[in-house]
Formats: sequence, structure tokens, C-alpha cells
Amino acid sequence: MDRRRLIYIILFVILCFAIGFAIYRVFFYKGEAPVTPGIPSAGLPGEFPAAGEGRIPGQIAQPSGELPGSNLVPAQPGAIVAPGAGQAPLLPERDSQKKLVEYITDVAAVNAAPSKTGGVKFYNQLDGKFYIIDADGNIHALSDEVFYNVEKVTWSPVKDESIIEYPDGANIYYDFNSKKQVTLPKHWEEFSFSHLGNEIAAKSIGLSPENRWLVASNPDGTQTRAIEALGDNANKVDVDWSPNQQVVALSRTGEPLGTRQEVLLVGLNQENFKSITVEGRGFESIWSPSGGKLLHSVYNGRNDYKPELWIVDANPSSAGANRRLLNVNTWAHKCTMVDERFAYCAVPEIMDIGAGFAPSLSDDTPDRLIKIDTVTGSKTELPTEGMHTIDSIFMGDNGKTIYFTDKHQSGIFKISI
Repeated sequence: MDRRRLIYIILFVILCFAIGFAIYRVFFYKGEAPVTPGIPSAGLPGEFPAAGEGRIPGQIAQPSGELPGSNLVPAQPGAIVAPGAGQAPLLPERDSQKKLVEYITDVAAVNAAPSKTGGVKFYNQLDGKFYIIDADGNIHALSDEVFYNVEKVTWSPVKDESIIEYPDGANIYYDFNSKKQVTLPKHWEEFSFSHLGNEIAAKSIGLSPENRWLVASNPDGTQTRAIEALGDNANKVDVDWSPNQQVVALSRTGEPLGTRQEVLLVGLNQENFKSITVEGRGFESIWSPSGGKLLHSVYNGRNDYKPELWIVDANPSSAGANRRLLNVNTWAHKCTMVDERFAYCAVPEIMDIGAGFAPSLSDDTPDRLIKIDTVTGSKTELPTEGMHTIDSIFMGDNGKTIYFTDKHQSGIFKISI
């Protein structure tokens, strides 16, 4: 074979390999999809975009979990942790021994509250009357008076007195023992009784911002005095008298902190109390029985915009200290505190991303009733029978019974603890 023929054969073989490789690349090779640097993935339909490189907005600054100037306690082993997208909260295992939830009345109860006699008092939407259920389960009418179409009831913590609000803005004070009834100003809203029951606080909302005030008065509206000007910030103030009588409202009008908020403690006499920093938006809170602690919930990007519970000191002298993340996804209004240490909370079994923006996303989700030790972070489920989506929850005056109402069932339920 001459040299020229050999060269032709070699070139032919090389050409065959080249054509074969070209056909493979065009028709059969599946390379990795190109990635545009710095652009986060869109995620699944209905999800928030992924964070991409860098720190998640609202993330706690120090990796150890300790906040500057606080005594933040990290999550304890076995704690409920914030779930990922679409996951259910990691709750304690259910106990095989069930405690019976007792159905104490099936009427359309509104604004139920504990009675000093160990029972419950409430408004019945169907007949327009107020009732009390005593410790033995007997139901009595508080009054023969009928109050039609009541929208909201704020109860005195010590007496059978209430502020009754109507859809048209009308407000009345009513004493069920003396039958005393007084009409309160129509421009007053968001009432709160002092712990002793001798005063109320409210927002006085005038037509112009300069006529909007946080006010206090006797329950019948006498001896009214202005506490703080609200201006354009009325919607940032929560009227909520502390059990220790020192704080009358919580105001989200502190220094701008990005995704965090500075919450001011508002006293009766323009005191310069320490503030509290909270790690997100959607702030809501409940007081411990003595007023020394504030259990609160917020949401942020770090927790998939789901509400998460925190506990913090709230005495004016130590406000903001001993702040702890409890690693529980629920709202403060679904909790009640039995003392300065233990809280009972209704925790949705599944919580969607963004539930902090839209709490109604959890309206059809069953809750599990969890006892939380706010000092150690441990959680224990209260065994219950049945499936409940808890609307409101509170501790009975005897400290041994929890009462709650259900979003989908009329009436009041109780369980012993």
C-alpha cells in the first residue's frame, strides 16, 4: 500500500469519528441547563422565590443565635423547629392516653372570658343575652336584658362588667349586678380594662390626626384623661393594659430597624420605659399573669413568613432582657399563659409559607395543644380527643382548666391540665 492511500484511509477514519461525535452532540447529548449567576430560582407555584447567595433578609446577625445585648437561649434538643416549605411542624409524638375535651355548651358563644367564680362568661349571639357557666357546669343568665347584634365584648377581669361594642360604632358600659348602663363616646375603640378593673383605656379617634389620643377613664367614661397623642400612628398601637398596671399600650413606633421593629411600652404618665426589639412583622402579644413576661409572635423571611413565638422580659425595669426564640410556629392569640414560665398554645399541624401575611390559610388546619416551658424550651402535647381548629383560648381562673372556642363548631370546650 502506497503512502498516499494510507493517508486517505487515516483521514477517512478521522472524518467518520468527527461526524459521529457531531451527531451525538446534536441529537443525544443532554448537558446541564445554563444558570444565570445571582438570579434566585423562582421555586414552585405559590412559593416565595429562593434567597440566592448571601444573608437571608431578617436573619439574626450572629451565627451562634445570640442577639446583641440579649440573653437569647438557643433551641433545646427535641424542640419544635421551624419547618421548611410545605412541611408540617415537628411536634411531639402523640400520647396514646387521651384526655377528654369536654363540650360545656353548644350555643354561639362570643368573647368568652374566665369568671372569678371559676367558670366562664360569654355573649350568646342567638338570643342576645349574656350568660355565665359556673364551676359545676350550670348555665345562668347574667341579666334579663337583651343586647341585639353585639360585635365585641371586653370584660372586666374582676367584676361582672363589660364594654359592649356594636357594628355602627356605638359603645356602652354595662354593670350586670347593678344594671347600670352608660353610653360611651362613639369615637372610642379598642378597649382594655386595668387588672384591678377600676379603669379602662381606649383609642379616641377624632376626624383629624391631632385629635387622636390614647385615653384612660373610669369604666363608665368619667374622669377621662389623655395619655399619649396618636396622630397618624393609631394603627401601630395596641391597647393592652399589663397585669402589673404599669403599661397601658404597646406601640410599634420605635426607631426603624429594617425587617425588625422596636416596640415601645407606653405608661400612664409618659414614663421613659425601655423598649423591646422584635424580629419581624405582624407583631401580636399576650401578657404573663404578673405582667413580667411578654409572649409574642412575628414573621420574617428567615422563617418563611410564618409566625413564630418569642418570650421576653416586659417589666419596665428589665424590658427586652432574656429574649428567647421558642421554635413554635403559631400566633400569640392562640396561646394562654398559666404562670411566668409555662404557656399552652394551639399549633397548626401544617402551616403554609406566608401564613403570617394571611392567617386564614390555617383556618381549616387542625391544631395540636402544646405545653411550652419557656425557660428550657421543652414542649409536651396535651392529649386530646377530636380535631379542633382553635379560635380563642384562655386559662380558667382556677389555673387548672383551659377553655377554648373552635372556628368551625359553636360552643365552648374545656380540658383539665
